[in-house]
Amino acid sequence: MRVLGVTPARLGLMVLLCLLAHPAAGLTPKDLSRVGLAPPPGARAPLDAAFTDSADGRRLTLGEALSGRPALLMPLDYACRNVCDPMLAVAGTALGATGLAPGTDYRLVTLGLNPRTDAATARAMVAEQLGQGTLLAGTVVLTGSPGPVEAVTRAVGYAYAYDRDTDSYAHPAGALVLTGDGRVARALSPLAMTARDLRLALVEAGEGRVGGLGDRLVLLCYGYDPQTGLYTPLIRRILTASGVVTVVGIGLLVLGLHRRSRRDQPT
Repeated sequence: MRVLGVTPARLGLMVLLCLLAHPAAGLTPKDLSRVGLAPPPGARAPLDAAFTDSADGRRLTLGEALSGRPALLMPLDYACRNVCDPMLAVAGTALGATGLAPGTDYRLVTLGLNPRTDAATARAMVAEQLGQGTLLAGTVVLTGSPGPVEAVTRAVGYAYAYDRDTDSYAHPAGALVLTGDGRVARALSPLAMTARDLRLALVEAGEGRVGGLGDRLVLLCYGYDPQTGLYTPLIRRILTASGVVTVVGIGLLVLGLHRRSRRDQPT
């Protein structure tokens, strides 16, 4: 199975980590082979899927959670201590280092996979990993029934499996960058997430409303590699841009010398 942003070997390790606390896990290799993150072309999360906002208990659609902003969507099992805790902590550190304003430039949205997790547990887990501050204040922590959760995860290509024997979930350590209207822009590995890659992904998903001119210039020379989930230099673009700058520079130099020589000619 091809997984965007996570190599198959790394994905296998991430799925295994979710089950380490339950050595008698009843999932078969066939079950685990279906676990992965592979957004289909044109994937879009259903904005009308309704959940519970753990902050105040009110009903909230995914569209309302996004509020038209680009977002990092992180499906989590709020009771998973092996992968979800460090995954959220790493993502929070990377988000804090992007220089973007949480809640204004982007939204962090967590989506609970386990329908039996209550709002208090979800809030406590997220707060513990993100710490108190602007990032936590701009984070939307969602819980919900299986129907809406499965509607979102199925639409974005996030596949997980429930193990009845251990009452736990095998799930990929993956996150998705969404545009303000719910389209999947990028699939990332939170355990390998960097501030630079996350900023570029959110700037791209913001479609001109997030970031500055410098970000757009960087995106001209960097491209997203779905095999690694990272932004890597596009050598051909860099060489082309360098060549254009060199030619323009030579042209300006020649023009300047020509004008100078004309001024220096005796009248």
